[in-house]
Amino acid sequence: MTGFARIALATLLSAAIALPAAAGPREQAKRIHDRLAGVPPSEAVLTQMESAITGGNPAAAADIAMDDENFYNVTLKNFVAPWTNRDRSVFVPLNDYIATVIGMIRDDVPFNTLLSADLTYVGSSGPAPSASSNAHYEQLEANHANLRDELVATSQSSITGIPSSATAGIMTSRAASEAFFIAGTNRAMFRFTLLNHMCNDLEQVHDVNLSPDRIRQDVSRSPGGDSRLFLNNCIGCHTGMDPLAGAFAYYNYNEDTGRLEYTPGNVQPKYFNNDLNFPQGYRTTDDSWLNYWREGQNAYLGFDQSLPGSGNGAKSMGEELANSYAFAACQVKKVFRAVCLRDAENATDRDKVDEITNTFRSSGYRMKQVFADTAVHCMGQ
Repeated sequence: MTGFARIALATLLSAAIALPAAAGPREQAKRIHDRLAGVPPSEAVLTQMESAITGGNPAAAADIAMDDENFYNVTLKNFVAPWTNRDRSVFVPLNDYIATVIGMIRDDVPFNTLLSADLTYVGSSGPAPSASSNAHYEQLEANHANLRDELVATSQSSITGIPSSATAGIMTSRAASEAFFIAGTNRAMFRFTLLNHMCNDLEQVHDVNLSPDRIRQDVSRSPGGDSRLFLNNCIGCHTGMDPLAGAFAYYNYNEDTGRLEYTPGNVQPKYFNNDLNFPQGYRTTDDSWLNYWREGQNAYLGFDQSLPGSGNGAKSMGEELANSYAFAACQVKKVFRAVCLRDAENATDRDKVDEITNTFRSSGYRMKQVFADTAVHCMGQ
């Protein structure tokens, strides 16, 4: 054999060794279970899932994996926890926000109601759920409750005491209120809702070409004495955020009582903080909101044209956000990252994300289907 032939043969052998072997049905089944439940399957479950894959029904295998209690107690808890706090930390106790999302996913509640429903989930044991304490959920976690079986749906208004018309899904949960309605100017609730549920921070939706007529009085029009800073920077976030955040004008988290306050007809005083910075600015008089992002560069967010694009209160504003294409795509992207352990990185991945997003929107906004479809896509990797 010539030297060239030996080199060629060595190259071919190296390439063959480097190529990963295609995962068979059993390996694919184990991968689906590991990714969805976070624990290895029992031999019986693995065999059942393998049979489903061999039979051409990998989605059924994913359903089997999602029946494991660890899908709810561990995978979903860790999936949701970062949305509930400003640090976006997974290391937080179980709370009403997390429990509600887990319950909605378990029960196939349309996920586009996440930001508007009068809905919360509680445990069937332990201390009674309270509008002023998280003890109920902390006790559930301390008792290692099986959240797959333990959670029960109830109305949020029956616990918080605010009117059903003022509930706005997880935005008016106690955990979200404590994190995002406390002090400040209520812009935090909007910013973190945008970040967590539309996968955009304010920098990504920055638009200096919209009308500044709803920017509040606390925003200086010449920070540091230079109006160019406002015209080229500040205005880009506030033209979209301030008109929408008006929906939260009647909400406040009272740190002393530990509960969400709702004051219909009375704008919270925090909306007038630093109102002398620019007295000619917009002074909030009610909880009306407008979505200026329906026009201009942010129209790509895909807001539902059957909705009016304006209204009063957090519930209708939550419907506006959660019925956008960006909201649906964001949920799919988050699931893809959690299940595939990476972002979509090539054309095949991106096409699959688009496909799953469209199915999600057209099939009742079922999050379990998103998890199943994503796990099947990544089962051979």
